[in-house]
Amino acid sequence: MRTVLSLLSGALLCALVSCNSDSQTTTQTTAAATTAAQPPKATSKAAPQTILFFGNSITAGYGVEPEEAFPALIGQKLDSAGLAYTIVNAGLSGETTAGGRNRVGWVLRQPVSVFVLELGGNDGLRGLPLPDTRRNLQAIIDTVRRRSPQAQIVLAGMQIPPNMGPDYATQFKKLYAELAQKNQVKLIPFLLEGVGGVRKLNQRDGIHPTPAGHRLVARNVWAVLQPILQQPATVAP
Repeated sequence: MRTVLSLLSGALLCALVSCNSDSQTTTQTTAAATTAAQPPKATSKAAPQTILFFGNSITAGYGVEPEEAFPALIGQKLDSAGLAYTIVNAGLSGETTAGGRNRVGWVLRQPVSVFVLELGGNDGLRGLPLPDTRRNLQAIIDTVRRRSPQAQIVLAGMQIPPNMGPDYATQFKKLYAELAQKNQVKLIPFLLEGVGGVRKLNQRDGIHPTPAGHRLVARNVWAVLQPILQQPATVAP
């Protein structure tokens, strides 16, 4: 059994680099894309199952080594559990829900088994209109269901400080639970549970987790992801 940490194909890589100037993320993306091997075309064997993490700098592992980011740590948990999945890290620093809506089609050119959606934090920190965030997340979910109807979708909930006002922060938090309920997808209530606001678990910017913080994030994700992987895949209506 082999779990591969990969990014995106060359064509998508060019598109991502052109829309993001973050040099560290570009370097990590290029390195991962260069070293990741394309799986052979399936013949008599079933196609490998893929878990795709689609998010922003937290998913991309900003400020830490690629193997220290939570998607790679999930890969280690899969290996330990003897579960044969390929991990694809499609995180992009600075990504908003609008940006994710524009690029999600690129990452779904091949079917996926599980799609972990981690976006919205940058919308909230910038005070973008919540109806727009909601529409963009819904559009991403809709696209996943069109392109990979068999995929299980996991929505990572996020919370923000009350800088934009307590009502904005409250409504921002609620929209994730509402979207999860509406679409009948699995919800990670708060991706950064136990990490957000804890100084020693975050880098100097107070936003991005340290390696120790990523280990806790991986634990939060695994608590929701593990039961899904033990269930047979179902086709969304």
